[in-house]
Amino acid sequence: MPTDCISYQNSGYFSALMNDYLEEKSNLHSLYHRFPTLKNFEEQIQEKQANFNDKSRATLVSVLQKQYAKSEMSALTNQNIEALNNPNTFTVTTGHQLNLFSGPLYFLYKIISTINLTTELKAKYPTYNFVPIYWMATEDHDFEEINYFNFKGKKFRWNKESTGPVGRLSTAGLADFLEVYALELGSSTNAETIKKLFTDSYLAHDNLADATRFLANSLFGAYGLVILDADNQDLKRNFVPYIKEELLQQSSHKLVLETAEKLKEYTVQVNPREINLFYIEDDIRERILFENDIYKVNHTKIEFSETEILTLLENHPEKFSPNVIMRPLYQEVILPNLCYIGGGGEIAYWLELKSFFESVKVTFPILLLRNSVLLATEKQAIKADKLELNWGNLFSKQPDLVNTKTTVLSDFPVDLTHLKAQLQKQFSTLYEVANKTDESFLGAVKAQESKQIKGLENLEKRLLKAQKRKLSDILQRITDLQNGLFPNQSLQERQTNFSEFYLEYGENLIPTLIKQLKPLDNTFDIIVL
Repeated sequence: MPTDCISYQNSGYFSALMNDYLEEKSNLHSLYHRFPTLKNFEEQIQEKQANFNDKSRATLVSVLQKQYAKSEMSALTNQNIEALNNPNTFTVTTGHQLNLFSGPLYFLYKIISTINLTTELKAKYPTYNFVPIYWMATEDHDFEEINYFNFKGKKFRWNKESTGPVGRLSTAGLADFLEVYALELGSSTNAETIKKLFTDSYLAHDNLADATRFLANSLFGAYGLVILDADNQDLKRNFVPYIKEELLQQSSHKLVLETAEKLKEYTVQVNPREINLFYIEDDIRERILFENDIYKVNHTKIEFSETEILTLLENHPEKFSPNVIMRPLYQEVILPNLCYIGGGGEIAYWLELKSFFESVKVTFPILLLRNSVLLATEKQAIKADKLELNWGNLFSKQPDLVNTKTTVLSDFPVDLTHLKAQLQKQFSTLYEVANKTDESFLGAVKAQESKQIKGLENLEKRLLKAQKRKLSDILQRITDLQNGLFPNQSLQERQTNFSEFYLEYGENLIPTLIKQLKPLDNTFDIIVL
């Protein structure tokens, strides 16, 4: 294959907003703080160091040590946690839902982007320390988004009722799930490793947060990854002033709405609520509403006066959960963070938040689009070469790919554009004649032109269809190859679970990705395994 990467903009899978962000279009400059370049981190470090409350470091380290108390921690992870006590230590953070068995492949790519960026930063700024953080979305309550994964085209779903924060959800019942999944894995050495990883993660831990921590630590602990569960009373106590501001002033609503107006030419990712907080307990996570001077918990009978809710906040900050608007602020308040790494959708909603951050005087992080990857086998790469396909062809939409290859492979022209151009040239002469004789002929000329152009277009469609039938065998091989690389004609990284590739490549999979991916390159990587 001629290339091993393709630009995000040329991949066809990124929104206009993300393409414009990557191209640093001027209309977006006011919506982010610093563009993600290695050089720009110098000022980001200085600003965060000046503005971060270092008293929060002791709390953060204490919470992490408690959360890792029952985990087998690598020396590098332990070193990173200890380093967070140091004012010269900063974090790079990615966040992700607690998808069952990690969910789609991009879970890996987010974390690898984060790990690799800390490595690059340490090389550039050796007097500082940089810690990769995986922020587990333990407080999310949309279980339907995370209770499954895809393996070899089959969906494996965990059927269980859940209404509260997913991190607290019991893992009971997953033994039956594993029994079904294990039948698909077979009995190879790598298959047994996958089964053990699932067993040790989910069957040996009581809740989804602990299970996910074990899984991520097993995969990335050797690289110093630090995994944080922010559903924690001590951490939220440091966030109390911002929760209070949201309850009483609700400034986020106004400011984010104003920013969303600046993004009206794009698809706005999230719309703020008047209060961007949830009330949280083991079995519920519901919006806090403010109606008739009373704070109410949606879909319940729970309500508070202003005095009562502020007392609750002071005594039990863990009962308040930030939504998608407030969660980024919570992250940046409790972490000495420089950069957030996320997918296109995440970066899009972060772009709505800068003015809100400025209003509460919290440093806005650098926003980096995570690495995207297409994994291909050597066999698939050889097939693509034989079929004279490049990666640009394979990233195109399937109807476009089929039409393009039909045109290329046909032994006579099926694109009649040149004939249509000749026809239009001839009719331009007729228009001149009509104008010089009788303008009433103009309508007749125009009608005849439309009729003949349409006739050529119909012939073109019939020729293309006939050639597709004639070339059906090779076109089938082309579409089979694309379907193998783009399951359901979607990005592989959004469909396939890592275990499908681990089954084949085992312990070499993650080191290969770590070695290949460059977080600041802004390219969609194609890795032939």
